[in-house]
Amino acid sequence: MRNDSNRQVILASRPVGVPGADRFLIRETSRPQAGEGTFLVRNLYLSVDPAMRGWVNAAANYSEPVGVGEVMRAIAVGEVVESRHPEYAVGETVCGLFGWQEFAVSDGGDVWFRHDSAAAPATAALGVLGINGLTAYFGLLEVGRPRPGDTVVVSTAAGAVGSAVGQIAKIAGCRAIGIAGGPEKARRCVDEFGFDAAFDYRADDLDAALAEACPQGVDVYFDNTSGEISDAVHRHLAPRARVVVCGTAAIASWDPWPAGARVERHILVKRARMEGFLLFDFVDRFAGARSRLLEWIDAGSLRYREHILNGLESAPGAIAMLYAGENTGKLMIRLAP
Repeated sequence: MRNDSNRQVILASRPVGVPGADRFLIRETSRPQAGEGTFLVRNLYLSVDPAMRGWVNAAANYSEPVGVGEVMRAIAVGEVVESRHPEYAVGETVCGLFGWQEFAVSDGGDVWFRHDSAAAPATAALGVLGINGLTAYFGLLEVGRPRPGDTVVVSTAAGAVGSAVGQIAKIAGCRAIGIAGGPEKARRCVDEFGFDAAFDYRADDLDAALAEACPQGVDVYFDNTSGEISDAVHRHLAPRARVVVCGTAAIASWDPWPAGARVERHILVKRARMEGFLLFDFVDRFAGARSRLLEWIDAGSLRYREHILNGLESAPGAIAMLYAGENTGKLMIRLAP
């Protein structure tokens, strides 16, 4: 590898559903240089997120799919190593959509925020102080609007988003009930993240478990999955419940559009509200949210896990690993020593 090179992960072919390692290739090219009004970022850590499945599939999504032959779209945190931009100085740590590559040139438009590595490790910018923590924060507090005493149910509750949702629900004075895949993840929700109860959807009877844990019904459901898990929760919605649609991980493909249970009757007779959201809707409020998240971390009220892979070579198979549930925390890739 040349000292002036930039290795990139390229989308090699269009997948249907979860992309495997065979859909990507690693390309070596010349390291870019910062031109007037831009700066060069050396990526330190690359994020692996559920949204990346939608970013590479051809089915309709909230953004244009990554083109075949293009660098894989991804959030990354890195250091400014060269700058010809008046607002960004060499040595700053920044987080943004820099892609699965070692170096990226930016004009600031793809930067989400600056990160103070003295306050929290750079890895936190990709997880609890980044896309996962911010998704939990805005999804629960702004869309779900929990009230003290509410019962909040969270799917994929042991994941980077779900675990934060449950803990923020507890901070807000709510009961937190988790649904996870496997007994170890269900145990972790209670023992490590402070949920009041958690169930293994693979083994437990969700209807019976929800009826016992939520005798007055579910006031807020933070839905990361859709599918059969959500069908079960919808049957237990309380009057005036709020359903926060954050993800649809249980649906293998949206082409053709899948058929399933009908939720409209639950929404009607329980006068419930179902609302989807995208984190990008709240970009102008990231700073305030990150300050509150950091306060909760420092106070010991918000705990998190990280699962770090080493080297760009681990990137192609990382999305499939995430969807297989093989990670034990926020999944990311370390590039720099």
